[in-house]
Amino acid sequence: MSAEASPFGEPVAAPAPLPGLGRPIRGPRALNDDWRRFWHLTYNMARNEFKLKFFGSVLGYLWQVMKPLLLFGVTYVFFVLVVKVGAGHKPSEAFYGVQLLGSIVLFTFFQEATGGAVRCVVDRENLVRKIQFPRLAIPLSLVLLAFFNLTMNLVVVLAFALISGVQPMLSWLELPLILVILVLFSTGLSMLLSALFVRARDIQPIWEVLLQVIFYGSPVIIPLESVREKLLQPPHGSQFDKILYHIYMANPMATVLQQFRHAMVTHATLSAREALGSWAGLLLPLGVTAAIFVLGFWVFNRSAPYVAENL
Repeated sequence: MSAEASPFGEPVAAPAPLPGLGRPIRGPRALNDDWRRFWHLTYNMARNEFKLKFFGSVLGYLWQVMKPLLLFGVTYVFFVLVVKVGAGHKPSEAFYGVQLLGSIVLFTFFQEATGGAVRCVVDRENLVRKIQFPRLAIPLSLVLLAFFNLTMNLVVVLAFALISGVQPMLSWLELPLILVILVLFSTGLSMLLSALFVRARDIQPIWEVLLQVIFYGSPVIIPLESVREKLLQPPHGSQFDKILYHIYMANPMATVLQQFRHAMVTHATLSAREALGSWAGLLLPLGVTAAIFVLGFWVFNRSAPYVAENL
């Protein structure tokens, strides 16, 4: 059996021949050796998607800003004014409107990056079948497109924060690190979901349900301090409650959103380190992020050469 080189330079056994069909034909890999051309391709695909998304629209790019603002308005009226979430006048609930808007904007990026990536390879079937290019550019362009939108929405969050009375803090410098963790987690899931959807079309409805679970399982609406109080403080604090809390904090989105609230809005909220109990506790969500990214790349890299055949 002949051997082929893997993207990592290691020999890989050629696929076994199929009865009556011969060996599967290996198509383009997930990556190529020219990183500059790969980035140029990814960037241009994202830019074209960004332009086409609002082509013919009267309000154009304003729709991208209005979407999280409208969700924020509905959520704020119902959960804050009616249900009184975040209205307990605790120190950690200061500037709760800014905390809520920032969390919605970050989660919107996560939703757009992963939700858009599910069908991205299948929706570009003609491109995949006719043109040879590194397949990883497809899901990464969707993540980059969502990041374009995120940068615009973060400007709105910053303006809203300053108008609401939030004072500039040195901890604002943590924002790039927070975004790196968010982007890595979203990219890993995007690669994984786009590769799995090629073979199993049930992935889309399953992920739509899981997105709702992650939304309510993250401190988007309900402050983490309230969750911690319900699960860990007396008369609560059973072994099951502690396990449930650690599962909650293992979600990288919970860590990202909580640290954003602490670093960008008010230090009265718990930092991610304080919520997890120690610096070592941060290894749990960071480990999940790294594992998802590695798994996503591994699955996508293995399936990329045969994507055209499986469509």
